[in-house]
Amino acid sequence: MSKAAQPPVIALSIPARAEYIALCRLALAGVARAQELSDEAVADLKLALTEACSNSVRHAYDEGREGVIDIRYELGGDRIEVEVCDDGNGFDPEVLGRAAETLDEGGLGIAIIRAVTDELDIGVGPEGKGSRLRFTKYLS
Repeated sequence: MSKAAQPPVIALSIPARAEYIALCRLALAGVARAQELSDEAVADLKLALTEACSNSVRHAYDEGREGVIDIRYELGGDRIEVEVCDDGNGFDPEVLGRAAETLDEGGLGIAIIRAVTDELDIGVGPEGKGSRLRFTKYLS
């Protein structure tokens, strides 16, 4: 019995500092070359990734606490999925959703991600702390 082929996954961990977000965008551009993504789709994904990483940089870690942001790029046959996780302070998704609806400063990044991607899932980080944002862009 053969296993079904798993989509390729590229993982990157960066310090939770603004100057490293450009590295995430560069990695995304490289990953996008392996898929047939339009320039517009790549730009949308870069914007969503920048917003997701910026949220972790700004909100996840208390001042003076070193943190890490883990990014996973998953290539499917018809899509690309990006997951951004941190193990910081986390947030209440319901409060975040209300902020996005009223376009408060704290929710605008999430509203932008929703607008430029096809799917968005927000939750707790993989080890039960911090945050996880996973967004999907379909190729067609």
